[in-house]
Amino acid sequence: MAQTPASTPENALAAADAPVSATPAFSPLYQQIKVLILQSLQAGEWKPGEAIPSEMDLAARFRVSQGTVRKAIDELAAENLVVRRQGKGTFVATHSEQQVQYRFLKLMPDAGDRASEGPAHREIVECKRVRASAEVARALALRPGDPVVQVRRVLSFGGMPAILEDLWLPGNAFKGLNAEQMAGWQGPTYAMFEVEFGVRMVRAEEKIRAVAADAQQSALLQVEPGGPLLSVERVAYTYNDVPMELRRGLYRTDTHHYRNELS
Repeated sequence: MAQTPASTPENALAAADAPVSATPAFSPLYQQIKVLILQSLQAGEWKPGEAIPSEMDLAARFRVSQGTVRKAIDELAAENLVVRRQGKGTFVATHSEQQVQYRFLKLMPDAGDRASEGPAHREIVECKRVRASAEVARALALRPGDPVVQVRRVLSFGGMPAILEDLWLPGNAFKGLNAEQMAGWQGPTYAMFEVEFGVRMVRAEEKIRAVAADAQQSALLQVEPGGPLLSVERVAYTYNDVPMELRRGLYRTDTHHYRNELS
């Protein structure tokens, strides 16, 4: 029996909450379903840590097979956007989970492990709203002069300063962020962005180079002026590759090293 127009996958996708504008029409059906799920995540339909509907329910919602939905969710899980829990379902990934709290922090102690150091102590040097420079605006896909929140802080491990960071965040998305909030949050900063501002960082790109400490940097990190530091510049993205943070960190490497796992 021929399908009626209303029951075809193509019409189901067209009738979904948002158009599949980010995926070419000739892409595989499971990738179109993936885009629709991403749009729901970006819209906040399911919050970080919450369960998403079952594969069966999503298949009914989008009028496709359960196997198509499973393949879309497989890709989302591989990209750390959702987490499967045996016997419980699939959940929106969150930076609050213990196993992913330090996913973006690659500085490791030369002796022991990060757990032995305890949580990082954050000293907020400044937190203010400023106008985006041309360079910051370009990194965050803003216009020069748009409002951004600029934060400078020092992260210490075991009582020793290890990282000096400058952060720039889009002002509209992070309206109300202040130094007290940054300093008082007990968990990972990215978890605070999720809970307080509804912004989840899902991936990042980094550039790394060696630099020499200037006078102010050496004072904040307690190293000799001109001493070697590792400069790590990161742009972090939320869903659908929207840039939401520019971060420049200076890392001490006399007692720590930058570690990355490649697969």
